[in-house]
Parts: sequence; C-alpha cells; structure tokens
Amino acid sequence: MRCPACHNIDTKVTDTRMVNEAVAIRRRRECLRCGFRFSTYEEVEILNLTVVKRDGRQEPYSREKLETGLRKAFEKRPITHESFKRLLNIIERDIQLRGRNEITSHQIGEIVMKRLKKVDPVAYIRFASVYRSFTDAESFWNELQLFQRGRQRPKNPRRTKNN
Repeated sequence: MRCPACHNIDTKVTDTRMVNEAVAIRRRRECLRCGFRFSTYEEVEILNLTVVKRDGRQEPYSREKLETGLRKAFEKRPITHESFKRLLNIIERDIQLRGRNEITSHQIGEIVMKRLKKVDPVAYIRFASVYRSFTDAESFWNELQLFQRGRQRPKNPRRTKNN
C-alpha cells in the first residue's frame, strides 16, 4: 500500500479490525520511510455476477448503480456515512449469499426493500415508489398501508380530554 504522504510503497500494518458487521476490514498502517499513519478499508467485491433485467437483457452487476439508488432513497434523510456503507455491504452480502452467478433485478429490489424497511421508513417508501413503478397516488397509498401493517409497533394509547 502506497503512503499518501510520501508515496513510498513500503508500509506496515499495525492493527487490523473487522468493521461493518464483519463485511469489511480496517487496517491501520504506518509508512516505513516517513512514519505517517493512515487507515485503509477492504470490502468484498462481487465479481462475475450477471443481473437479468425485467425485459430479459443481461448486464454485469454494478455496485455503483445500487449505491446511486440507495443515495436517492436516503436523500435528506438522517443517515451517517458509516451506517450507509454498512447497509450497502449488508445488501451485497445478501446478494452473494444467494450463491448464483445470475440474479434478477427483481430479486435485488426485494433484498434492498427488506433491508430498507428495517432502517428508514421514508427511504423504504421512496425506493418502493421507483422500484414498484407507482403510477398514481393510490399505488403509493397501498404501499404505505402494507408497510404500516407489517410494522410490529404498538399503537400509542389514546389521550383523554384531561391530558
């Protein structure tokens, strides 16, 4: 690994830790020439995965496309960079666990929806509106109702007139 300060190629690893629910590795490094310390991250990369689109076309899997879709869903939502990266890695892990060389765009969408539902309801609905191609307000409303029914949160007790 090249030192970002002096560009020397000789660095040593001083610490290694698993991060993002063990889907990435953080390595603390030190340059052997100038002593500069820095961190690097290693993430699993999905190779040789073909995505079958709705119209039957096939294209190579693209992490960038997944990340772009998630960023749009989380636009102006309170999510940290770390949490976003963790979510992206978990979704990719779920894709890899299928253990096949092909996956449909529909299957990827379902994996994303399952994870988004647990993280942020607004991001979930935003993603669903594009993924499920809502054509009108009724489609949107139906998805909201399905989402609400699926949540296992107790309702707030009713207020009395004295409160």
